[in-house]
Amino acid sequence: MSAYEDPENTIVITLKSGTVAIALLPDIAPAHCARMKELAREGAYDGVVFHRVIDGFMAQTGDVQHGLAGGDLRRAGTGGSDKPDLPAEFSGIPHDRGTLGAARSSNPNSANSQFFINFSDNHFLNRQYTVYGRVIAGMEHVDAITRGEPPANPDQMISVKVAADA
Repeated sequence: MSAYEDPENTIVITLKSGTVAIALLPDIAPAHCARMKELAREGAYDGVVFHRVIDGFMAQTGDVQHGLAGGDLRRAGTGGSDKPDLPAEFSGIPHDRGTLGAARSSNPNSANSQFFINFSDNHFLNRQYTVYGRVIAGMEHVDAITRGEPPANPDQMISVKVAADA
């Protein structure tokens, strides 16, 4: 029995300071939620660093191509997965503190594997970046992620799992 209301749509990220639980929003952004679960189930996010962490703004991670801890992180933030990019799924859900957003290039339909967690309400991002989840537990661990662009010693996602599989 899972501790989460909807374990199939809950992502559990293990960080050095503790566990973060994210409730996905499949009714709002089905393709983005499916992609995150697919990559989590493949273990693609395990060991990936937070390569862009801006105090008062957000923590970005998910570059499964260039963002592995212990690797050459100079290109972290420039890659994605081997899967096709996702079409934007913009909605009226605001980019509030703790929401999960899809990182992308200037092309709105270029999201792939990278995502960010908002440290604060960032409403200037509304309807420009797909929101597809929100932190439901462990936001204090997100707040503790080492800052930098990139951080000198970046924190990593030790593991990323779908709660239903844990």
